[in-house]
Amino acid sequence: MTVLPTLRAELAAATDRFIATAAELDDADIAAPSLLPGWSRGHVITHVARNADGLGNLLTWARTGVETPQYPDPGRRAADIEAGAARPAAEQRADLVDSAARLAAAVESLPEAAWSARVAALRPPPHPAWYVLVRRLRELELHHVDLGAGYTPADWPAAFVRRELHDTLTCWPYGESTVGGIVFTEPVDEWSDLGKGPVVRGEAREVLAWLTGRSAGQGIRVVREEPGATREEVPPPPPWLTMPSPADLPSAPPDTYPEESP
Repeated sequence: MTVLPTLRAELAAATDRFIATAAELDDADIAAPSLLPGWSRGHVITHVARNADGLGNLLTWARTGVETPQYPDPGRRAADIEAGAARPAAEQRADLVDSAARLAAAVESLPEAAWSARVAALRPPPHPAWYVLVRRLRELELHHVDLGAGYTPADWPAAFVRRELHDTLTCWPYGESTVGGIVFTEPVDEWSDLGKGPVVRGEAREVLAWLTGRSAGQGIRVVREEPGATREEVPPPPPWLTMPSPADLPSAPPDTYPEESP
């Protein structure tokens, strides 16, 4: 048994939740601003649909061995999102559902050996194909919040939060860190030696929301300042996930991800 069945189940549930929220939006809702600066909800939904197709391209690469980029180029990606953002709600929903179904079919039909194939995002490093499922879950959960339609970081599943915090720490930008450490109140944990800055404290979902730019630091508190510092406000977060995946992922799908503590 590998982590694949778990990730597939999480992906199906996250997809259903996102589609259910989108289904409640009418044309005016779709045209309204999202929580992402400069993007309407239509931009967010179109991006999630095109992301499904892009990640499907990576699974095609894994299945065939023929290099198939996620997107032809960054400019095409942006143009496709802009072109689709103003569509009516019904057209947006249909595209969202159809693109998710195409990705689900690609996931379901991928041969076992192909999950270990190396594929590449727009930025390095390459990663094994099984990590495509993790990346898709990240897109769905973060952008579901970005819709600003009732789904918040408090609704994130615990498994998603745990996995994203693990990958955030694995990819931590030490040279650009704004904090020296993070103390987690729930679950109890502590990250230390992160770089220069104060030590802050918060619950896991609150910390992840802050680190990913999905909150301004609500629930985060400074608990230890740098020597000589007097600032009490929470600093801005460091750059988040500067790589699309950790660099040392196992090629074959592991039994769990991240690995559970003994």
